[in-house]
Amino acid sequence: MRPRTVALTLLVLAVAVGFWIVAGRFSSSSVPGAASGRTPVELVEIPMSSVVSGDPFMRNVAAEPGSVHVALVASAERLELIDGVTSDVYAYNGRVPGPTLELAEGDRVTVRFRNELLEPTTVHWHGLSLPIDSDGSPLDPVEPGEEKLYTFTVSAGTAGTYWYHPHPHGETTSQITKGLYGAVVIRAPDDPLPDSFTERLLVLSDNRILADGTFDLTEPTTVQGQMDHQNGREGDLLFVNGEITPTLEIRSGEIQRWRIVNSAASRVYRLAIEGQTFLHVGSDGGLFEHPVEVDELLIANAERVEVLVRGTGAPGSTAVLQTLPYDRYMPQTRPEDWDQPRDLLTLRYSDAPPVTPEAVPEVLRPIPHLDPADASATREIVMAQGMINNRLFDMDRVDVSAPLGATEIWEVHNVVGMDHPFHLHGFQFQLLDRNGVPEPFRRWKDTVNVPKKESVRFIVRFADHPGKWMLHCHILDHEDQGMMGILEVTEEE
Repeated sequence: MRPRTVALTLLVLAVAVGFWIVAGRFSSSSVPGAASGRTPVELVEIPMSSVVSGDPFMRNVAAEPGSVHVALVASAERLELIDGVTSDVYAYNGRVPGPTLELAEGDRVTVRFRNELLEPTTVHWHGLSLPIDSDGSPLDPVEPGEEKLYTFTVSAGTAGTYWYHPHPHGETTSQITKGLYGAVVIRAPDDPLPDSFTERLLVLSDNRILADGTFDLTEPTTVQGQMDHQNGREGDLLFVNGEITPTLEIRSGEIQRWRIVNSAASRVYRLAIEGQTFLHVGSDGGLFEHPVEVDELLIANAERVEVLVRGTGAPGSTAVLQTLPYDRYMPQTRPEDWDQPRDLLTLRYSDAPPVTPEAVPEVLRPIPHLDPADASATREIVMAQGMINNRLFDMDRVDVSAPLGATEIWEVHNVVGMDHPFHLHGFQFQLLDRNGVPEPFRRWKDTVNVPKKESVRFIVRFADHPGKWMLHCHILDHEDQGMMGILEVTEEE
């Protein structure tokens, strides 16, 4: 072979190898757009070397403004979740919870994800508006050793607190229990809350861990296993950002902005600080139109809230954030200690003299009104124990079909004696009423708790992103058991 031919051959091989390194081992179904027939996204260079194990944030390696390129790896690790005890965990980028992904409205996002587990998984971007091939649903698994690019553009008006987690059918409980969950924070260019408010992200979770560090994932044939099957798995260990009863600092007079994510498999948190109130300023889809003063906050699993915590204590004092009793259970399978308050964290006031609190805006942001008069259909969703509309999940069956651009009213009925949180992938909605009682104010939601024997109505517009979307109970054991359906949003012919 002539020298020029050899050089050209080596160049072609180098380009091919370089492309393989940059793109990863993508099957056609792993490249966004390939499975749907749409034009695949341009593969971008996101080196896996940008993953720093234990880093609390995903590192953006994009050079151009408005682009976010990050790498995410799911792998088996050994970490110390409780003092002095090491556990075999699943971790994103070597940490539990996984690293936070910080975004801004308008960002063009590419996440290069690698599955280093010995089982299929996905990454579901809970609450985000994105194309169907980046949703990370059970219909789109990433096999062991494979990679996938998740790509989307952050929509205007979606600033808020979200989270990401695996969603493989039948194994979601196990994978989240072992440590696969993390937060997403989207920022607005015109956030009305002052930058001077100290911001804190609190990711709530619970677990059961045995003395040797193994996770207590009980067999269905045991008494505990039957309770988990019925109630959803709860743990006796309560974590905040992966720690048990951590301490947060605050100064007298200070106002802090807390973003709270409930990533627990089934636990509902009823948050309170004795002797003081919260200013509730946001939920799943971001800020409200106006702050709402409340004594406590009820956060079902998968929901998020934003609250302002005011430093009303004296310098040097302490306060405790607790979760108060909440009866979400079937009467015959309530845990023995369900009616006991639990401490979550200590709020410790510094010795510094009090500061004068900054004013809280009375108006936060406008929320467009979805008018029920524009609804072209009203649908009933019935949640019974383990089933939706008397059916178990079937990957090959479409349960609800709606045209792209349609506005609909959904009536979600819980006909059994325990709470079920309902989650719709891909689209945020506005609550209309509960048991016929109108909601007191407008807000964006993607998950809503439906208490036992009660009903909720919401309005939703399928403005964009056609495809097959999940709707399900977000008690993870129930989801794994098949309490899930498929909404297909179809493009007009």
